[in-house]
Amino acid sequence: MTKTIYHVCPAESWTATGESGTYRGSDDDLRDGFIHFSTANQVKESVAKHRAGQNGLVILAVSTNALGEALKWEPSRGGQLFPHLYGPLPAFAVRWVRPLPLTPGGHHQFPELED
Repeated sequence: MTKTIYHVCPAESWTATGESGTYRGSDDDLRDGFIHFSTANQVKESVAKHRAGQNGLVILAVSTNALGEALKWEPSRGGQLFPHLYGPLPAFAVRWVRPLPLTPGGHHQFPELED
């Protein structure tokens, strides 16, 4: 089972978490009623599809063990199971946050990812 999942959002959405200690999601997440995540194998395709060319993004690595029953694996693109969090993301579940810069060619440059 995947132990680390990833969420990509505008940096200002993440920093708005502030002292509350919980992240409620980006505008897309709030619209859909859950926080979108991807596995290491899914995240690059997800970003290319939903956030192509966007600057000022961050990528969060999140421990699945800290999310409990609010984390659901649901079919999406091509029948693949994607992790969706039905509730706020507690900051303690976030292992790291890194910038997701654009390369000169306009593609996002990802840090090393783990499963």
